[in-house]
This record gives sequence, C-alpha cells and structure tokens, in this order.
Amino acid sequence: MSHPHPELGLPPALPDGALRVVALGGLGEVGRNMAVLEYAGRLLVIDCGVLFPEDHQPGVDLILPDFDYIRDRLDDIDAIVLTHGHEDHIGAVPYLLRLRRDIPLVGSQLTLAFVEAKLKEHRIQPLTLAVREGQTETLGAFECEFVAVNHSIPDALAVAVRTGAGTVLHTGDFKMDQLPLDGRITDLRAFARLGEQGVDLFMVDSTNAEVPGFVAQERGIGPVLDAVFAESTKRIIVASFASHVHRVQQVLDAAAAHGRRVALVGRSMVRNMAIASDLGYLKVPDGVIVDLKAVDDLPDDEVVLMCTGSQGEPMAALSRMANNDHKVSVGPGDTVILASSLIPGNENAVFRVINGLTRLGARVVHSGNAKVHVSGHASAGELLYCYNILRPRNVMPVHGEVRHLVANAALAVQTGVPADRVVLAEDGVVVDLVDGRASVVGAVPCGYVYVDGSSVGGITDAELKDRRILGDEGFISIFAVVSSADGKVLAGPQIHARGFAEQDAVFEDILPELTRALEEAAAQGAVDTHQLQQVMRRVVGRWVSNRLRRRPMIIPVVVEA
Repeated sequence: MSHPHPELGLPPALPDGALRVVALGGLGEVGRNMAVLEYAGRLLVIDCGVLFPEDHQPGVDLILPDFDYIRDRLDDIDAIVLTHGHEDHIGAVPYLLRLRRDIPLVGSQLTLAFVEAKLKEHRIQPLTLAVREGQTETLGAFECEFVAVNHSIPDALAVAVRTGAGTVLHTGDFKMDQLPLDGRITDLRAFARLGEQGVDLFMVDSTNAEVPGFVAQERGIGPVLDAVFAESTKRIIVASFASHVHRVQQVLDAAAAHGRRVALVGRSMVRNMAIASDLGYLKVPDGVIVDLKAVDDLPDDEVVLMCTGSQGEPMAALSRMANNDHKVSVGPGDTVILASSLIPGNENAVFRVINGLTRLGARVVHSGNAKVHVSGHASAGELLYCYNILRPRNVMPVHGEVRHLVANAALAVQTGVPADRVVLAEDGVVVDLVDGRASVVGAVPCGYVYVDGSSVGGITDAELKDRRILGDEGFISIFAVVSSADGKVLAGPQIHARGFAEQDAVFEDILPELTRALEEAAAQGAVDTHQLQQVMRRVVGRWVSNRLRRRPMIIPVVVEA
C-alpha cells in the first residue's frame, strides 16, 4: 500500500511559521510508532519502532516504518526522541541510524540503555542524551520538556515540544496507575501547567480508548501471583514481555516468598533484566536468581522459569516449549502463567501455545482465567481526565487501530473539543498546525518495509502473496521441449506438483490437451518461449482450478531444440 487515503494528494509546501506532523507508523495499527515533526526546515522524530508480522506475512521477521519521506532529509533531523523502551517504539532505531549514524538519541536512562544494547548488536555507537522528567532541552529548532508518565515499563516519558507554531504534547504510551510499584505516577500537575500555558496539539495514546473506566493497578497482580505460586506443586513457568520490569519484579518477589529460585530464559529477557538490575530499576532478592543450567539440580517445587513468548512468537522460548523443541521440557503438574494481554492479531498464535502446553499436561493461567495482567494504556476514564485537565486546542489520536483512534476522538469531542479540531489521521497522512488550527493537508507514500533475514525492504507485497500461495495452494512446475523449426513438442510436457494430496499421476489427464495447446499456439505464430510458457500456465491453471479447486503457483519452462 502507498497510503490509506488515495483521495489525498501530496501536501503543499509548509507555510512559514507552521508546524507539520507526519506519522510514518502507529496510526491504524498497534506498533511501528514513529512521528516526524517539521518546523523551520528542521525535523524532530518521536519514536522509531517496529511492528511484528502476522500469519499472512510468512517469513517476515519485522516490519519497519517507511523512511522514504525523510530519506533525502536526514541531515535536517535534529534528534530522535524516544518515549520509552518497548520494541514498538525503539526497535527500528538501528535501521534509521544505518542511514545516518550521528542522529542524537534522546530518552530516559533505561530507554537509552535498552537501545544501546540493541545498537551494539548492529555495531553502531550512538550519540545519546539522557533526560529526566522535569528537564527541558533545546534540540535544534525544538524545545522539548519531558514529563513523567506511568506505563508497563519504567522510565516512560511524555514530551512537550515547543515551537513558534505552538506547543505539541505527545504522551507516548501511558496510563494513570495511582499506586505504581516504583512510585512514579503520571505527572498530572505538569499536564495541568502545560494546559494553562496552552497545548495547541495533543497527540494522545488511543490503545484503550474503547475500554470504559480505569485500568487496574499493577500491584493488584501480586496477590494473584502469590495465590498461583501457593497452589503450584511443581515447576512454574512465567511468560512476559522481555521489557516488563515491573512484572518480573513481582515474579521475583513471589518466588522469594515461596522459597523458589528464578532462572531467566531467552536472550532478550536475560539482557534486559541485567540492564534493569544494574541501573536499579529491578530489585533482585538475595539468592533468588540462578543460571538456567542450575535448574536441573533443583527440586521441581523450587523452580520458576521467567521466559519470553507471551504473544506466541514462533521462535520464542514458550512456543518452543509448547512444541517440545526446547531444552526446558514442560510436563504434567507444571504451571504456566501468561502474564500479558493479547496483542490484536496474535490471538491464534497464543491459543496454539496454550493448547500445546495443555496437551503436555500443564496448567495454563492466562488473562482469560485469572487477573495476571493489567494494561499499560489509559482507558476512557483516564483519557477524559487528561482532556479536562489540558483543554487542548487541537487533538490528534495516535497509537492504535482505526477503531481506537475513532473512539479516542469521540472522547475528546465529549469533553468540549470542537469536532473540527479533532484530526483523525492514519500512517502517511500530513497534518499542519497553522495559526493555531490543525488540519489534514495531504498524504505521502508510507508502506510497510519488511525485514526478512538480512534483507531490508527487499520483500514486496507481491512476493508475500507468492509465499501465501505456496503455503496455501501448492506448487506446480511444467517442463516441455519444442522444436525451434516448427513448434512441435519434442519432449514432455512433464508436470511435477508439491503441496498436493493428489499424486502426480492425476495430471496425466491434462497432458494431451497441453501438447495440443502448445502446437496450436506454435501453428498460429507463437514461437517465443515466453508466449508458449503463458499458454502452458493458462491451460494447467484452468484445469487445476476446475478439477482440483486449487490456485497453485505455476512455473512453466519451455526449452527450444
């Protein structure tokens, strides 16, 4: 896709003194968050994350924002501001820094530590500026004030961006847990002060806008984990996001209370928790953490394994355990806790893992049957509070699928924001703030960029379609040798099929018709091998569709002799 609004043309030149906002990801999807702000010829990037592939994108490892919009203006970028350390906000940073390595990265201590560990794998040494809540920094043409917000990872920040065109407040991902484990609440006093000064454009997290009321407190999970631990007589395996420091903290505390040891499983989990512990964000009780190799020497009722794979990712530790393809084997009496919610699109993969673990005899505890997860995103009640505190002049919902953005827009209107000042945009849609009013002025091409092994952007939607056909419909190759003099078939045609229940012998019925079609085409002047290959493709395709009700990939080969 280029962009979801073909009726919108390319935007006009940005008027003097105006501010332009272009989301290159995160609007119309949950993931791939990236916004580009432009003022006075300079650019500020807020977040640069990845989207994880779904079942209909076989072989794809990651999906990146489309950098084409800024590719010719890399030298105009003053900084990349990172709101927090989740993959859907930082995962694409290495791919952007490959284009220009000295773009400064600005974020909190933990966020930058996670990014630096990721960049080390890409052999990139970044320029970084660590900031804290309450701090204000001038980044080229942009003055940025950082505000503490509560989320499902420590050290998350909102950012207020001041320019001559007005002030933009971008929340990043946030919620309003009033009793967070680390005592760091969303700073509504700062929100109120910014509201008094005037927020011209409020870019606000939409993920839970459809959910009424308020998000439950993270600390409410502790007693649930404690009860599950008390009931468990064998090993306990907990799956969570590799960056969910608060959730790991509660698992460590429950393990300590019940005399269990915890082994971290999965490279990203081990790396991130080591960083969090070194920086003081994770408090590890004495003697609780053990190496995975030591687990086999411990009784089952003293073991907790903390692993990745709560979203059913095929190569993550939990999925491999469910498939009996991991050094950790799951058996009867073991308890598995999926301490996360279902990201839209991952439901089938997660249920496959749950079924696999249940088949092995494990008891599986998940958000559908126990309160083992709370969201990291503000629900409708919290969003209403924010709108009433800020009284923004314009609103642009961000971070969510279309239904989330629309629900968030409706909340803004309910609190008194004029409907014509609520901007609903998707990826690639260009929004200008001119004379205090935000409006859509056009759109830029903004497609998916697929990472497939070492290839970045090499896979297209057409190739993914081919992969789906290969996976769903099978593959047929046809080979024939024809005379270069008169087009007579000298050898073949031979048909070989893969991915069919039927044997190759079933295709013998079509061979005489295929020979006749080739010779008729040659008699009518089709001597080019490409034309003859198309004849074979049409004849076999029509026959397979009518006879076998399949639409396979067909590869015809014609050789002249």
